[in-house]
Amino acid sequence: MTLINLRNFGLTLGAPLFSNLNLTVDAGDRIGIVAANGRGKTTLLNSLAGRLEPTTGDITRARGLRVGYVEQNVPADLAEVSFYDAVLRALPKEQAASESWRVDVTLDSLDVPAAMRERALSQLSGGWQRLAMLARVWVTEPDVLLLDEPTNHLDLAKIALLEDWLNALPRDVPVLIASHDRAFLDAVTNRTLFLRQDQSPSYQLPYSRARAALDEADASEERRYQKDMKTAQQLRKQAAKLYNLGVNSGSDLLTVKTKQLKARAERLEEVARPGYQERSAGVIRLTNRGTQAKILVTLDDASVETPDGTLLFKTGKRWICQGDRIVLLGPNGAGKTRLVEMIRKAIGDPASVGAVKPTPSLVLGYTDQALSNLSQDDTPLGVITRLFELGEQRARTLIAGAGMGIDMQGRAIGRLSGGQKARLAMLVLRLTNPNFYLLDEPTNHLDIDGQEALEGELTANEASCLLVSHDRSFVRNIGNRFWLIDRKRLIEVEDPEAFFEAARRQE
Repeated sequence: MTLINLRNFGLTLGAPLFSNLNLTVDAGDRIGIVAANGRGKTTLLNSLAGRLEPTTGDITRARGLRVGYVEQNVPADLAEVSFYDAVLRALPKEQAASESWRVDVTLDSLDVPAAMRERALSQLSGGWQRLAMLARVWVTEPDVLLLDEPTNHLDLAKIALLEDWLNALPRDVPVLIASHDRAFLDAVTNRTLFLRQDQSPSYQLPYSRARAALDEADASEERRYQKDMKTAQQLRKQAAKLYNLGVNSGSDLLTVKTKQLKARAERLEEVARPGYQERSAGVIRLTNRGTQAKILVTLDDASVETPDGTLLFKTGKRWICQGDRIVLLGPNGAGKTRLVEMIRKAIGDPASVGAVKPTPSLVLGYTDQALSNLSQDDTPLGVITRLFELGEQRARTLIAGAGMGIDMQGRAIGRLSGGQKARLAMLVLRLTNPNFYLLDEPTNHLDIDGQEALEGELTANEASCLLVSHDRSFVRNIGNRFWLIDRKRLIEVEDPEAFFEAARRQE
């Protein structure tokens, strides 16, 4: 049964986002929506929810269809409201008075602890806030569920919970998910829409298999284009030869043949389409200045503690060596970020943390999940010109290459999108020219192209790094060593798969 139908659907907001989109949403569909940052995923969801009308084309919905849209952020008027009351307020007043049990059923399905239900949303982690927004929508019993970046701020246990919850939904409720989390899309979708400006291909496949089919289709289109261009070139060469022969011989037949060959070449060139090239949301490049030292950081049985002195774990005797890409694994609260901070502090002031010993030649590149090294009141141009000795023109060129045009370069960083902030942070890393990277959730806000670019840069430059990430695809693709915090000890494991499975069981 078709619930939503888009025909030749297009939207322009300042610039064209997408056009000629044809899509049906049927009962049982689990559709992943994939696109680069700023290419219209959230705009499409707003259109499906009835908040935006198309610029071109049509959208039809089944009569009486209830669409539930789970947005990314908590509304300001709910910040000081308890988890439970925030969900209760999503119900109509008359229903809230007589059917509050619906809230309990919804929160039970999401395994929300009783104590958590009484806490104000502003006091909750980003992950619990996201689940509160989901509960507010689901309690209204929508016919279609729209999710916008649902795994942002979720740890692995909550991602596993969300995956299981989505897979247990009634099959007649379709779900559309805009996400950059490749492993999550593979786990919960059965269709994939690649949102593009002119033609948006879709496949009856989860993300990874759909991506392989799309890459092959794009490559085939490019091969066809190159073949057509080569044929057109050959036709023009033949036409040129016949033209010369016709002029010298005065043959009208050769002149006619020349025109026919040129016309065939023009028709080929007119209809030929090159393989699809994604417009970059901003390049990501990293560097590695290198060092002669083989051992970059020594952990001499360092104690990792909470601010009040409670022991979280001890590292034992461990070394971070040149070429290591170490992924730090452990549940939330185990002390991953505390260890990262200890190493960062020791590199800045080697005498400050005696059990953490960096080599003197270490040059650090650091970014955290909050992008705290970027002041929200500063501007991209201000950050780059203040931190690095670059002329204004050079700085503007680099920032533009990272995806921020002239109009954005003087804008407060707080007004930029998450993807733009992340790419600006990557530019700062590049210009720092480090030989060791500390990365805490570096793929937050990066689209899939950005994630793949970051993976490629770290491996191609043989960068040495210690990183923390909840992105399973990124961890699998980038790590060559894995440290796990387990029962107050830091141990080395062969791969992250047992930890991923344990996180799933934990939920």
